[in-house]
Amino acid sequence: MAKLPVVAIIGRPNVGKSTLFNRLVGKKLALVDDRPGVTRDRREGDATLIGLDFRVVDTAGYEDEDAQTLPGRMRQQTEAALKMADVALFMIDARAGLVPLDEEIARWLRGSTTPVILVANKAEGRAGEAGVLDSLSLGFGDPVQLSAEHGEGMGDLFEALFPHLDGKAEEAEAVDLDDPAAPLKLAIVGRPNAGKSTLVNRILGEDRMITGPEAGITRDSIAIDWEWDDPRMGPRKVRLIDTAGMRKRANVQDKLEKLSVADALHAIDFAEVVVLLLDATRGLEVQDLKIADRVLQEGRALVIAMNKWDVAEDASKLFNGVRAALDEGLAQVRGVPLLTVSAVTGKGIDQLLAAAFEVREAWSRRVSTGELNRWFERAIEANPPPAPGGKRIKLRYVTQAKTRPPGFILFGTRVDQLPESYQRYLVNGIRRDLGFGAVPVRLTLRAPKNPFGS
Repeated sequence: MAKLPVVAIIGRPNVGKSTLFNRLVGKKLALVDDRPGVTRDRREGDATLIGLDFRVVDTAGYEDEDAQTLPGRMRQQTEAALKMADVALFMIDARAGLVPLDEEIARWLRGSTTPVILVANKAEGRAGEAGVLDSLSLGFGDPVQLSAEHGEGMGDLFEALFPHLDGKAEEAEAVDLDDPAAPLKLAIVGRPNAGKSTLVNRILGEDRMITGPEAGITRDSIAIDWEWDDPRMGPRKVRLIDTAGMRKRANVQDKLEKLSVADALHAIDFAEVVVLLLDATRGLEVQDLKIADRVLQEGRALVIAMNKWDVAEDASKLFNGVRAALDEGLAQVRGVPLLTVSAVTGKGIDQLLAAAFEVREAWSRRVSTGELNRWFERAIEANPPPAPGGKRIKLRYVTQAKTRPPGFILFGTRVDQLPESYQRYLVNGIRRDLGFGAVPVRLTLRAPKNPFGS
């Protein structure tokens, strides 16, 4: 599989590299302490910044020591990280100001072919102003001013990274998606006793999962590698994930069940496409909508299947009622695929799997910047943005920052005043006109930096 582009965080000890690393990966993977030298090895993690995906490497504090000493060996790890990186973030402590080691690191980085972005950490407030000004002498241009601890300046960091990573991320995704051997990661979720394990057994053609009338038999999320014989395209690989039933939170008291539900939520995070299985004899319940909303909030492609269709009463009325309730309850993504299946007879399973592969294709779709902005010009011409207080909102251009789920960045002035209704208009148009269908689409608004702002 192709790799994500790599960003290495480099700097002397205790400038905040591990704090920024933790913020980018979204969890505390790296130890953080006021003492210098806590990080000794390279630590890597998958990071997302406003929809931009990359691999981030936290390095040990760069120290000018003999290669045989521990600090020297730590420096060798940092040098190796720089060689593998597509771009380096050279971090300084704006409050402490420049020290001779910062200048030594700058000389070393200038001799590298890796692009360097200067980052002034701890730049919030007046205490960091002098350090920011001094950093201009390092020769890397204006620094990105941020506070890794408080999350300030992340938008400016995105703007600095985007030109270096966008093309590489697109290339990596294109390679991954063109790989015919890449299995579809498909999770099956739903309330207890909806028939998830029975459906998995029918799909596999064997009693792989324990089933029965008691709710809650499945406790762990079970992943099974399998091959579906697509009637149109031949064998296709699937990684099938059966999960524990997800009841209302108020009803979940047992510790083991709490762990099982947490495991099911983790399975959603792992999946590409999630099938929410409904019990057709019970219809659509509030808990089903909550599960569906969780799937969409996590950015996963969603397919909804009504099981036990072979014993459903007044089928046509039931289907139309569930369809209408879904469109109302999941207003952020109208038209989520709704299919009918029977885990007992096997009817509808091929159609369900075909829909899962189709929705993954839409979820993975990338539109060229040219096509996207031609659409964008037509969209704002047909429905110009409003002018709150008589001041016009100027929308300049839009770019797709990522796929899986599709994420777009809209650049313009005064975009902080763009109404939610107009943002929905743009997102719905992207889905309808550019082939994304009913998958979650992210739209992030970005305004140019105002040099006269406070």
